[in-house]
Amino acid sequence: MIEVVESRSVATGLSRVLAQPGLIGAGRTGICTNYTGVTADLRRGVDALIDAGIALTTIFTPEHGYWGAVQAGESDGDGVDEATGIPVVDTYLCEGEKLDALLRESGVEQLLVDFQDIGVRFYTYTWTLYDLLCSAARLGIRIVVLDRPNPLGGTVRTGPGLDAANSSFVGRVSIPVQHGLTLGELGRWFNEVHVPEATGRSADFDFIELDGWNRERQNPADSWVMPSPNMPTLTTATVFPAIGLFEGTVLSEGRGTTRPFEMFGAAWTDARLAAALNERELPGVVFRESVFRPTFSKWHGDVVHGAQLHLRDATAFDPITTGITVLQTIAELYPNESLWLPANPGRPPFIDLLWGSAALREGIHAGDDQRAILASSPATPQVPASALIY
Repeated sequence: MIEVVESRSVATGLSRVLAQPGLIGAGRTGICTNYTGVTADLRRGVDALIDAGIALTTIFTPEHGYWGAVQAGESDGDGVDEATGIPVVDTYLCEGEKLDALLRESGVEQLLVDFQDIGVRFYTYTWTLYDLLCSAARLGIRIVVLDRPNPLGGTVRTGPGLDAANSSFVGRVSIPVQHGLTLGELGRWFNEVHVPEATGRSADFDFIELDGWNRERQNPADSWVMPSPNMPTLTTATVFPAIGLFEGTVLSEGRGTTRPFEMFGAAWTDARLAAALNERELPGVVFRESVFRPTFSKWHGDVVHGAQLHLRDATAFDPITTGITVLQTIAELYPNESLWLPANPGRPPFIDLLWGSAALREGIHAGDDQRAILASSPATPQVPASALIY
């Protein structure tokens, strides 16, 4: 019989609770989770918690639903978990009074949070936690994060902050684009600083720490459970802080291909793109001419003659420099093409929400260099020392 052990001896918060159920309190207990909330042997955490004697009453789900079967901007809606009969409540795009009502109606007294974040500001699981903390503060519900490693490691914090005018579900409050924190550390920072600013009080917050995680390293690839449909590999997550910015452009960011956030382009890009990018000699990456036809999302059904980013050295890779440089290069090569997605009525352009301000869009339009763009962007926020756990 093959023994399955937790990769590289890192025990997640879930693993520690299963070994010591008394680490969490008594009372009606819900959990906000999805299919990434798994045990060391890849068993569903929901089932394992029930077997450990924790009587879960409600399962709350983030974007993509419990099983991650739906695409970006979608969720499964409410339902019942087939295996356990536990009610499933969809929290996607719920905040404020709407989310308060969902939690109140569930009757939970404490809420566990266990899903795999990827360490990037514009990944929405971060803001599901933030919204839950704000509701918990208003309602007097206890929040307990079952911590998991940051797959990008815990030492790199880079990218601009976010100004209040660009607050959205891809960035409620100002944190770096790549923040280098675990979900438990983010929860502590939010609860000490940002939740009181939003609600006037902190939530009753706790976290079950990781045992054995070294923030100097990334997650090992052999433990990767893809946290959403377009985040299939650790490489995808590593390049996401750079190419994720393409979601605010008319360019395909590779959705509808087997290499999302690695391949990119538009129907009007051509062979010049990869060649020009390689001339920039960006650290840790090279580019290859790539022709693809997205099966959905932007340019679906059209042939795109674009480029693929190949990650050669993750430690040398600079996502912010790469993201800015690729967008600048495209703007220079195709000056007659409109680059940015139009704004929704009453809202800033989506690229501003992703970047955190108008500085990237306006700087590229003006032909500014990277230093000028960063100088006009909100500064990289400093993480309070009290938020750091590991």
